[in-house]
Amino acid sequence: MKQTLATLAALAAVGACSAAQKGQPNVILIMTDQHRFDYLGTVDPDIVTPNLDALAADGVQFTNGYTSAPSSTPARAALLTGQSPWHHGLIGYTPFIAPEYPNELPRLMTDAGYYSYGIGKMHWHPQRSLRGFAATELDESGRVEDPGFVSDYRQWFARVAPGLNPDSSHMGWNGHAAGVYPLADTLHPTWWTGERAVRFIENYDKEQPLFLKVSFARPHSPYDPPKRFLDLYEGVELPAPETGDWDSSFSANFTHDPKKNPDAPYGDFGAAYAQESRKHYAANVSFIDEEIGRVIAALKEKGLYDNSIIIFVADHGDMLGDHYHWRKTYAYEGSAHVPFIVRYPSSMKAKVKRGTTRDELVEIRDILPTFLDAAGAPVPDNVDGSSILDIIRNPKKAGWREMLDIEHFACYGPNSGYVALTDGRYKYIWFYSKGREQLFDLRADPYENRDLHAQAEQAGRMDFFRKRMAEHLRERGDNWVSPDGKLLINKNVPVHTPNFPQAEEK
Repeated sequence: MKQTLATLAALAAVGACSAAQKGQPNVILIMTDQHRFDYLGTVDPDIVTPNLDALAADGVQFTNGYTSAPSSTPARAALLTGQSPWHHGLIGYTPFIAPEYPNELPRLMTDAGYYSYGIGKMHWHPQRSLRGFAATELDESGRVEDPGFVSDYRQWFARVAPGLNPDSSHMGWNGHAAGVYPLADTLHPTWWTGERAVRFIENYDKEQPLFLKVSFARPHSPYDPPKRFLDLYEGVELPAPETGDWDSSFSANFTHDPKKNPDAPYGDFGAAYAQESRKHYAANVSFIDEEIGRVIAALKEKGLYDNSIIIFVADHGDMLGDHYHWRKTYAYEGSAHVPFIVRYPSSMKAKVKRGTTRDELVEIRDILPTFLDAAGAPVPDNVDGSSILDIIRNPKKAGWREMLDIEHFACYGPNSGYVALTDGRYKYIWFYSKGREQLFDLRADPYENRDLHAQAEQAGRMDFFRKRMAEHLRERGDNWVSPDGKLLINKNVPVHTPNFPQAEEK
C-alpha cells in the first residue's frame, strides 16, 4: 500500500511538473561583467556582436538600462534581491555580500517550480553558497575568499592543461593594459562558460521549466581576447575616450604612465594606449557574443528557445578612459549605463513588437520581479524593482518609474561618494562628502562632456533635482537631509547601510 501511494505521489509530481512546463516559460539570464552600453553592434556597427544583435531583433532593447551601484558586488546584490542599493544594504564595493537575504532570486524561482542552475561568475559569499540553485559551476576570476576554494573552471583547467597557467595573460584583474590570450581559445574562461552552458542545455531532461543563469567574467579586465577576435578590429578606429569641460583635473593630478600604476582609476595614458585597450575590450565582447550564439543555438536545438524569456544584461560598465576615468563605480554613462535586452516567449501576448527599442528607465533590480512575473509567482513586498513585462504587455500603462537612483560610496578617493538621479534625459549627481554637484543633458550630450549645473538657465532644473534628491534621501535620516529639506554634506559614509543583513549569532 505504501509503495502504491508513493508511486501515485511520484506520478502526481511528474504531472505537476509537466503542467508547470506548459504554463511557465523557461527563464534564461545571460550576463557579462563590466560591459558598457555602447559596445554592442546595435549601438555601434563597428562592434561585432551578431548574436546579441539577433537577440535584440527578436526582443526589446532598452536604451536606458542602468545599474544602480556600478561595481560587482552591490550590482549582484540588486540582481539577487530586486532591491535598491540602500535597501539591500550595500552601496559600494566590498568583496563580501550578505551570506543570506530574506528573498533571493534562485530560491524564489526554485520555489516557483523551476530547476535552477548557475554557470560562471556569481561573486557571492560564501563562494560555494547556492542561494536556491540546485548547483553551480563557478568561474570566479581567480578570487579565493574562502579557505580552500578552487573554482570549477580552475579545477577543469588543471585537468585538461596540466602544467599550464590559467593566468597566462599576466595582466591584473583590474588593469587596463591589453594583450592577446597566449593559450588556445578553448582554455579561455569565456569559452569554458559558454561550453558548460551548452553541455548543460544539451543534457537537460527535467520536466520542470528551467531557470538558467550564464554569467561571463569578461569583458572585465584583463583585456585578453584570442587573436582571431582582435583581428576583427584590424584597421578599425574605435571612438577615442570622451573629454569635456570639467574633467581636466583628472589628467593633471594623476599619472600619465600606466606602468607606474597599471590599474589606476584615473589617468591620461595617450590615444594609442586607449585605442589598444578599447580594441582588446571590444574583441572580448565579440568572443562572448560567439559563445552566446552557441548557447542560443543549443536552446533552439533542444526546443527550449520559443518558450523562453531571455534577459541579457551586465552588472556595470567600464569607463575605458572617458573623462580620464578607468574601471567603474562612477555615475557616468560608461560606468553606470549597461546593455539591456529582453526577449519574451513566443506565446506571450505583447503589444511591443520584436526588434523594438524602448527608452523606459530599467535597472538590474527589475530582473527579479520580471522573472517572477513570467513564472506566475508572487513578488515579495520588499522588492523595489518592477516587472519589465508590464511594459512589453502594455506600454501605454501608466506607472513606470520616472526617476532612477544611482550611487556608490567613496571608492577611488575620499570625496568620490555620490548619489545621482536620472530621468533618462538629465542626470544630476550629488557628491555628498564635499557638497559638489553636476548636471548633464544626456539627450544633447550623451557622453556628459558639458556640466550644466552652474548655468543660470538651469537654475530651475537644479532646484527640481535638489528637491527630488532630498525626497530620495530623507529615509536615511537627518545627517543626509535637513529638516527644511536641504541636502547636507555627509562625510565617512560606510559601505554597508543599516539595512544590510547581519549574520545571526550562533
